[in-house]
Amino acid sequence: MSVGSPGTMKMRCTAKLQFRGCQRMRETEVSRYIECAKLEFRATFSKEQMMQYRILGKTDLSVSVISFGASSLGGVFRNVREQEGIRAMHTALDLGVNFFDVSPYYGLTKAETVLGKALQGIPREKYLLATKLGRYGDDFADFDFSAARAATSVDESLRRLGVDYLDLIQCHDIEFGSLDQIVNETIPALRKIQEQGKVRFIGITGLPLKIFPTILDQVEVDTILSYCHYSLNDASLEGLIPYLQAKLVGIINASPLSMGLLSQRGAPPWHPASDEIKQACANAAHYCAEHGEPIEKLAIQFAVQQPQITTTLVGTANPENVKRNIQWIEEPIDEELLHNVLDILKPIHNKTWLSGRPENN
Repeated sequence: MSVGSPGTMKMRCTAKLQFRGCQRMRETEVSRYIECAKLEFRATFSKEQMMQYRILGKTDLSVSVISFGASSLGGVFRNVREQEGIRAMHTALDLGVNFFDVSPYYGLTKAETVLGKALQGIPREKYLLATKLGRYGDDFADFDFSAARAATSVDESLRRLGVDYLDLIQCHDIEFGSLDQIVNETIPALRKIQEQGKVRFIGITGLPLKIFPTILDQVEVDTILSYCHYSLNDASLEGLIPYLQAKLVGIINASPLSMGLLSQRGAPPWHPASDEIKQACANAAHYCAEHGEPIEKLAIQFAVQQPQITTTLVGTANPENVKRNIQWIEEPIDEELLHNVLDILKPIHNKTWLSGRPENN
């Protein structure tokens, strides 16, 4: 299936993949696994699979409604074996996911490196590839949106990913930098890189929603990536959709689980949300569990069903989770459960946290 046009993937299966020669693979034998993964495999499915695709703004990119957030390949949430991460990526591709998003920041280049290994041998027209630049660590000093660094960052990412061009390059978490610099230096530099054929489209990412109109009112950008703002507890991105549509900007939603708030495991210790938000989300997760459904399922279904958002990035390096997430979006949402969960979350609806420079929030 080509990424150039929307398609459906229909396969009959009982989901048993047998890669020849991989039975005794040691953890360090990543290259051997990649070769095994290229071999033919037998797959029979218990039901028909159908992935949906949407056009990303004014670009010609036809993107799967659920996409692969490759931060997990960098061990952002847990330690991940390379083989497991590569299998997760291949599983997503086999099931119709065609958009893969990464960053040199994730695992401090590890995620890009592992994704590059996973892409070896796969025809370039079979996937859409997005990465980022500008963020290279957790401190303010680790951000660099200069024209010079943008140029070297793109070249470094191309080498790690093993490709000749990127479908989308994004300025990463721009609220940590100067928005004037993004407008007057970074975006113009990326347009020159675009003219060289190294990138097809240009986007911006960040948490505070106000950064998007601030940039878009001054300079043309192809896409925005917003995270933690279209989920069960915070759907504030919805208010910005008419503005973005008027400018023909493609909308990418990330972190439908609100960085772990909407999970059975609960928010990680480092999560910046207030105790009030954490407790409300924990209550909602408990309610779902009592009614026999994981809150993760409801959260992913809720995010994907918004037709004006092109795609929702979900990060996991577990192949079984990839299969489960795709199965969930094919099932109808439980409207009664959704109503009751939204009612539980109403006291903290659209509440968020600060990110980056104070003036950008």
